Amino acid sequence: MPGIDQVVFLRPLAEDRPNVSVGAFTYYDDPDGAEHFFDRNVRYHFDFVGDRLVIGPFCAIARGAAFIMNGATHAMGGFSTFPFNIFGHGWEQGFDPASWAAENRGDTVIGADVWIGTEALILPGVTIGPGAIIAARSVVTANVAPYTVVGGNPAREIRARFDADTVARLLAIAWWDWPLDKLTCNLDAIRGADLAALEAAS
Repeated sequence: MPGIDQVVFLRPLAEDRPNVSVGAFTYYDDPDGAEHFFDRNVRYHFDFVGDRLVIGPFCAIARGAAFIMNGATHAMGGFSTFPFNIFGHGWEQGFDPASWAAENRGDTVIGADVWIGTEALILPGVTIGPGAIIAARSVVTANVAPYTVVGGNPAREIRARFDADTVARLLAIAWWDWPLDKLTCNLDAIRGADLAALEAAS
C-alpha cells in the first residue's frame, strides 16, 4: 500500500507460484518484510507434493500467521515417524512413497473475507469458511465453519458470528464475487449490519 510498506497484497506475489491461488485484495500486514510472505509464512510447500494453498478474496492476514503444508508431515502408519529415507546411504531402500502420500491431508483452503490473527498457525488440509475469524496464536487443526470465531490450541469454536439463517443468506449473497463497481457502490451495505439492505443490493 502506498505509504504503508508493511501491508502487501498477496495476489501479485503468488503469480509465479503454481500451487498457490489468492483472491483479490487479500493482504498481509507485517512491518518486517511483508513481501516475503510466501517464503517465510508458507512452510514446507513443495511443488512435487502437489498440494495447493487457496486463499479467497478480501482476507486479512496478520503478522506472523503461518501455513504449514503437507511437505512437513511424516508418515505415521508405522512404528516410527522418523524420515529415514531422506538421509540416503541405504536408508531409502524399501521406503514406499505412497505410504507417505496416502497420509497427506490435501489442499489448504481459506474462504473469502477471513480474518487470520497474529501468529495463528494453519495446519495442512484445513478448510476455513468465508467470514470466519481466527484468533491470535490459534492452532487450526480442523475445518472452520463459515462465519465462526475460533481460538486456542487446538482452535475450538468460540461463537458463531451470526445465526444459521443469516449465514446461509450471506453465503448466497457472496458479495466478494460482485464486480468491483457494484461492490464499491454498496460498501455501506457490506460493512453494515442490515441484511435486508445487503440482499436488496445483490
